[in-house]
Amino acid sequence: MAIREIVTPPNPTLRQRAQKVHRITPEIAQLIDDLVETMRVAPGVGLAAPQIDVGLRVIVVEYAEGSEDEDAPEKPPKLYAVINPEITRTSKDRVLGNEACLSLPGYFGEVERYERVTVKGLNRHGQDFKLKAKGWLARIFQHEIDHIEGILYIDRATQVWRIEEQEDEELPAPV
Repeated sequence: MAIREIVTPPNPTLRQRAQKVHRITPEIAQLIDDLVETMRVAPGVGLAAPQIDVGLRVIVVEYAEGSEDEDAPEKPPKLYAVINPEITRTSKDRVLGNEACLSLPGYFGEVERYERVTVKGLNRHGQDFKLKAKGWLARIFQHEIDHIEGILYIDRATQVWRIEEQEDEELPAPV
């Protein structure tokens, strides 16, 4: 495993639609491991291959159920590695929420996203992956899937602002 550099604009890979993965090779397994390690060190809750300058449709997400609810007992985070992810179903309900991004350090924005989504793709072993996600987990998946489409959250944001150091503690982890 290796910690990779997270790229920022104007790196062109961030704005290009990533290529579909046709075979799961040892290089793809290594890419997943590198994404996980890089995401954790950053730290963030999600990372897409284009964010480390790799134009492939691979994302990782690590999320602890109930982590946004201070009164809920903390559960261990669950790690998702998804190859060729796509959103196959969305709720009608949309919600505004705050987002940050490891590729746009120092900025924060308000983005409208679907409250619930169904995501499908392949896991790291090439097996079918399907997940019904809601709330913050749904937001993370939408954010990461946008990355493989060449879309940054600022493209969807109703507001974007610079993070002030004193605000830092109140913000959710970047995705």
